[in-house]
Amino acid sequence: MRHPMMFNPLVVVLLLLLLQSTAAAASTATATAAPTSSSSSSSSPFHYDATTRYPTPNLSYLRREGLLPYLRRKWDRAQYLALLEQAVEDHNAEHVATTSSSSSVVDSLSYRRCLVLPLDAKLFDPPMGVFSHGHVDTGDKMSLPKNFWNAIIASKAEVPWLFEVCRVEGVASSNNNYNNMLPRAVFDKMMGMGGPYANAAAAGATGQKLQQNPLPLSRAIGGAIDFRSPNNYAFLPKWMFTSMGLRPLDVVDIRLVTTTPPGSSVKLRPHSSSFLKITNHQAVLETELKHYSALTRGSIIPFDYRGERHYFDVVDLRCAPRGEWVPMVKVQDCDIAAEFVRSRDELKKIMAEKRKKQKQKQTRDE
Repeated sequence: MRHPMMFNPLVVVLLLLLLQSTAAAASTATATAAPTSSSSSSSSPFHYDATTRYPTPNLSYLRREGLLPYLRRKWDRAQYLALLEQAVEDHNAEHVATTSSSSSVVDSLSYRRCLVLPLDAKLFDPPMGVFSHGHVDTGDKMSLPKNFWNAIIASKAEVPWLFEVCRVEGVASSNNNYNNMLPRAVFDKMMGMGGPYANAAAAGATGQKLQQNPLPLSRAIGGAIDFRSPNNYAFLPKWMFTSMGLRPLDVVDIRLVTTTPPGSSVKLRPHSSSFLKITNHQAVLETELKHYSALTRGSIIPFDYRGERHYFDVVDLRCAPRGEWVPMVKVQDCDIAAEFVRSRDELKKIMAEKRKKQKQKQTRDE
């Protein structure tokens, strides 16, 4: 005969909390016994446990909010994520079913709707000797589902293999309920926010007026670092998140593209004039651009040089052979001329001087 309390939901919840408390106490004791170089407290509801790959729940978060709000928050996140995953899966299944019957197999494989997460250099950095090693954050490579590799094989696409990432209207960060429930400290840690990316929204300055584009890019283009991402998920470089105004678990459309024109010239705006003081900055630029298969106008791309990260606005793109203005170009295996325009910090100084002169003129007129 089954015990009446064996499957009581309240008993199950209390047992789970007891197990979590025991695990947290054990990990704390282990961390205390082991020598550590530094210790820091975080407002995040998760803290890093060196004995495991996964974060351990912090019970202070539970004590601060109480049991019911804690469980309600956990339930809401899990429910929203499950419904979102199912909606994406249904959309992709409908696409495969409709295109397989009316078009080629390539069309059914070359497009997917995906949930996006930031690309982590610790998990996705290729082994030493591979060209993209050490350039996960300073390149345009993405981790994509295996169907895109099958699309490349079926279509016999030539290198560089490029993929267009498009925002899905109505499913943006402002409408992403999962991210609205995500603590800011956790989001910042996932994204590695800092430096120019902390305030950069999308496109940089254009012309003589320095301003941030209030509307993020609707699409961007990049290559693939591998094809081992789970179905319905894609991992994008962090600069693509900021340029497109994305947050973790936003929804995007990804498509294999073969019609991107080759580039003939690109204009970049450094965020800091210190990069232009490097004696061989043009050679450094040409070397670092090799880690980008394509460029998108209005994006913010990073380069690394001697341990320092530099950021650039992609101001202008021209395609070969006529030099026409285009929003995207491929740069791999192309003879592309790169030039710099006035840096952001210099423009800020010029604008400050102009405002100062205008104030002085108004004062004299009065």
